[in-house]
Amino acid sequence: MGVVYHGNYAAFFELGRTEWLRSLGVSYKDMEAKGIMLPVISLTCSFKKSAYYDEVLNIQTTLTQAPTARIEFLYEITNEKKEVITTGNSVLVFIDMKTKKPMRCPEWLLQKLA
Repeated sequence: MGVVYHGNYAAFFELGRTEWLRSLGVSYKDMEAKGIMLPVISLTCSFKKSAYYDEVLNIQTTLTQAPTARIEFLYEITNEKKEVITTGNSVLVFIDMKTKKPMRCPEWLLQKLA
């Protein structure tokens, strides 16, 4: 069909989150080394236009509010013409890898957000 498969947008959102964290000097790998997981508990996606194969897309990732035990992001994907292709939202929870229980956002991450 020449269009991007709808299931790929969850991966695009993850790329947006990963790069957003990287811009703060944080990586998922570092978080996991510190015993913290961030599983997705909610994901929404609203398709506005089709994205086409070989089209350059931009993923704008925004934190909605200061994280607690949860962290929420908004996404806007635009094409080369700056048209909005897709919007979305994801909610993740900070999980202690040892106890497998939710935990508050680590202080070191809150400091990076300040």
